[in-house]
Amino acid sequence: MQNFFHPPLLFISIVPEAGSLDTLEAPIPILESPVPGENSSPAQLVEALHTTFGNHHARAVHAKGIVLEGNFYPDPGASSITTAFHLQNEKSRVTVRFSDFTGIPDIPDNIGAANPRGLSIKFIMPDGETTDIVGHSFNGFPTSDSDRFRELLLAIAASGPGATAPTALDSFLGEHPVAKTFLTTQKLPASYATISYFGVNSFRFTNKAGISHIIRYQFIPEGGEMLLTPDQYDKAGPQYLMNEIRERVSVQPVRFKMLAEIAEATDLIEDPSIAFPEGREKILLGYLEIKSLTANTPEEDKALYFTPNNIPIGIEPADPMINFRSRAYPISVQERQ
Repeated sequence: MQNFFHPPLLFISIVPEAGSLDTLEAPIPILESPVPGENSSPAQLVEALHTTFGNHHARAVHAKGIVLEGNFYPDPGASSITTAFHLQNEKSRVTVRFSDFTGIPDIPDNIGAANPRGLSIKFIMPDGETTDIVGHSFNGFPTSDSDRFRELLLAIAASGPGATAPTALDSFLGEHPVAKTFLTTQKLPASYATISYFGVNSFRFTNKAGISHIIRYQFIPEGGEMLLTPDQYDKAGPQYLMNEIRERVSVQPVRFKMLAEIAEATDLIEDPSIAFPEGREKILLGYLEIKSLTANTPEEDKALYFTPNNIPIGIEPADPMINFRSRAYPISVQERQ
């Protein structure tokens, strides 16, 4: 198994944070009170991330990343399940950010804590309307809600080298087997372009006839997954993913199939730690084609952000964690300005 501990970091995850190319011309509203159903506030979650990874005045999580651009081409069948503007007949421009986990801007690509990888997408229509999707390279989340995730982060922070066994993390994982599975079964990608990505949360799609489906997103590399062995990963180098994607897009576009995985009545749509069972129906929404790098200046990356509930008519949140995330992101965005 690739190193579970890489002191003081661990093999853990959170949904990625990234963003749009829009300049932040006005302060983003900050709401620090707890969200209904949660005991801790979005601000406390951001602070827990800093406790675990340090405050680098960068993204609180998925700080190391690379930005690219291209187009999204909707499949004709997408409009049958939603009226969302980017899933009709017209192509949209996309800004894409691939990233490593943690809030450490210079984390090596080839250590355990760099997993899972993040994929963030902003769809930009000709009239300027936008919508965002964030995902990561694991089908699920380590905990069922934001309170438990904050507890996990604080347990990690208290369980570095020298901590007495059983550590706080040992105790947490003993009580939360889903989190242990998440931490110890991450894939090791050969490229950002050769691993699948998954939306963490559930959304309600509604079509013109008023018929709704609950879905989670999947992004599948057109050429299939290509992974590394633990030995290859250890030897790959601290910038191997960043260098590889630069070289790859200079030769040909990167393409992903974008799918909607359809929930059934028995599925736990409000628990992001439980993936939908195998065999669920999947509808092709379209193709993501990533063509080139952006300037990737520090200024561009600081101004770049996604909002998980930036969604159009035809799509609604089905998982309460979405609104919690959408209140945590602006706090992190303000801190890096």
